[in-house]
Amino acid sequence: MALLKFPVIHLEKSVFFGPNSKPFMLPPRIDTGFLRKPLVIQAKGNTRIESPKIRNRRRQRKFTGTPTSPRLSVFCSDKQLYAMLVDDQNKKCLFYGSTLQKSFRDNPPCTTIEAARRVGEELIKVCVDLDIYEISTYDCNGFARGERIQAFEIAIARHGFLPH
Repeated sequence: MALLKFPVIHLEKSVFFGPNSKPFMLPPRIDTGFLRKPLVIQAKGNTRIESPKIRNRRRQRKFTGTPTSPRLSVFCSDKQLYAMLVDDQNKKCLFYGSTLQKSFRDNPPCTTIEAARRVGEELIKVCVDLDIYEISTYDCNGFARGERIQAFEIAIARHGFLPH
């Protein structure tokens, strides 16, 4: 091990230890403040924050639609509403309606909220034609409700299609 060379500080003999003292070496002061980290204690909580899409994918594994009781999947973007009746056993879409479709928007021209209500009414007509009297799952894709979804829900709730 190599010897460290420290600067020698010469003090007068009589200052601290008397007349017979010898010079001695003081090691330089090493500042270790940057090496110490403050102790931080954090409470453990639920660190899992999941998105609505992940939560919805987990729910889709549990609920599947059948030909007589399909799954109703509704997605609402910033401006439009999209609805599907899905038969998961046969992997078929029984109904698709959107507020973008001209059949819902044009006669007479209307807002997207009114078009969402018309999509719900058309869904009821298709369900009656296909002899569907219940919906297994109402899947709104984990997103919060808005005016378009509420107008759609009111239209299909009048006929008792919303499962509770």
